[in-house]
Amino acid sequence: MTDVTIRRALLSVSDKDGVVDLGMKLAKGGVELVSTGGTAKALRDAGLTVRDVSDLTGFPEMMDGRVKTLHPMVHGGLLAVRDNPEHAAAMEAHEIGAIDLVVVNLYPFEATVARGAGRDEVIENIDIGGPSMVRSAAKNHQFVTIVTSPADYPELLDELAAHDGGTSQAFRRRMAAKAFAATAAYDSMIGQWFASADQQERFPQSVSMTRTLKGTLRYGENPHQNAALYVPAGPHTKGLPQAEQVQGKELSYNNYNDANAALELAAEFRGQRPAVVIVKHANPCGVAQAGTLLEAWQGALACDDVSAFGGIVATNVPLDGPTAEAICEIFTEVVVAPGADAAARAAFAARKNLRLLLTDDLPDPRRPGQTLAIIAGGLLVQDRDNGAITKADLKVVSRRAPTEQELKDCLFAWTVARHVKSNAIVYAKDGITAGIGAGQMNRRDSSRIAAMKAAEAADKFGWAEPRTVGSAVASDAFFPFADGLLAAAEAGATAVIQPGGSIRDEEVIRAADEAGLAMVFTGMRHFRH
Repeated sequence: MTDVTIRRALLSVSDKDGVVDLGMKLAKGGVELVSTGGTAKALRDAGLTVRDVSDLTGFPEMMDGRVKTLHPMVHGGLLAVRDNPEHAAAMEAHEIGAIDLVVVNLYPFEATVARGAGRDEVIENIDIGGPSMVRSAAKNHQFVTIVTSPADYPELLDELAAHDGGTSQAFRRRMAAKAFAATAAYDSMIGQWFASADQQERFPQSVSMTRTLKGTLRYGENPHQNAALYVPAGPHTKGLPQAEQVQGKELSYNNYNDANAALELAAEFRGQRPAVVIVKHANPCGVAQAGTLLEAWQGALACDDVSAFGGIVATNVPLDGPTAEAICEIFTEVVVAPGADAAARAAFAARKNLRLLLTDDLPDPRRPGQTLAIIAGGLLVQDRDNGAITKADLKVVSRRAPTEQELKDCLFAWTVARHVKSNAIVYAKDGITAGIGAGQMNRRDSSRIAAMKAAEAADKFGWAEPRTVGSAVASDAFFPFADGLLAAAEAGATAVIQPGGSIRDEEVIRAADEAGLAMVFTGMRHFRH
């Protein structure tokens, strides 16, 4: 079986976009139109001759339209195997006419949930007849063509023009695959809504996650790996996939991963003083807040200008011309910001390969949700790390209490540390990171690496001393031994913020007191593996 001529089409759509034009072109080709409810009205209003489904079935639509297409006259016309003698005999005996084309899209369940409709309205927007017709037509794609999206109408019309009013087997197979994916996604959204919104289940017995292909990427983390970008179906937080790419090359897998890390950290400073985040390989290498965005950029860059080369930059406020010009002085892969003025756009335009992404807003760092990690044989699911602490949550455990400035530096360093790969150590002073140690197998080495970077920066810029002197140091998890804390003291830190909770807390506190450090416990850990 190859081409199938379209003689009768059933059109029943919630999204009326393009359906009248499609109906006109089908009718012009001699196709009989069968339709329901609002779709039939739209077609008739355009002057088309339409046969009601109720005329086809001999039964009226009933129960507020809940029952209209669930009938043998419809599904027999969809499911009959045309070259099967028994099926053909049954069609003749029961006067079931074949339906060659089904154009259906489903009740707007997703949109209904997204606008905050009540439970009863959400339930009413669970389509029953639509998915049944879609599945019947898709199963019998050897004889029936199924189209579920207005985006596919042009291809359908091209197909009919190329095949003398018929469709090819390859087209029908492709549309059937799309159709089953559409009903699977639809049912998945319904299942997710029942589990999370309706039943408040954090970890339901089974999990179905619907993702829609945004596009394929050049390659994955490495050139031999294929990659693609998907976005969640249903209501979700906007981020990089929804950003406007003003200029630059296509984003790679690594660009997306690193830029997301930068965006998430910049979002920590929503509504605050201008902040700049520089990220390399998903780890921040410089973060600063200042009175102007340019000053914040200069502070962030000075933390580790070597790592910043080829990095990702994110800001918490719209970009201005002077800051954009300064960013362009070094090689930068991606810049992400909630806006950019004309001068900033002009400055970046001179760097055609630089990718400039503008977001409508910054994501809420405290939003709920879950994160996923695939392991061999399973899937790890956990709540997002959206925990937060304030000054009031801190517990002073050292003899010396931190000064007001040390507290500010502690909280700033802590904010950055939660976005650094464990084991994480962050030194900060006056709203600027002085040194960042990431991803080491022990905390002492992270302390030393961060201090080393600070010393290198001081030598390069001719400072009298590294910025770690007089700084606050944050540790994403407790110090299991005093050695990491002592390394921070050697670097000149005067205040420490850490979760606490080690069996050696007393030993660490004693070491802090002996070194004259002020230390506070948060009671909250922020591992990032």
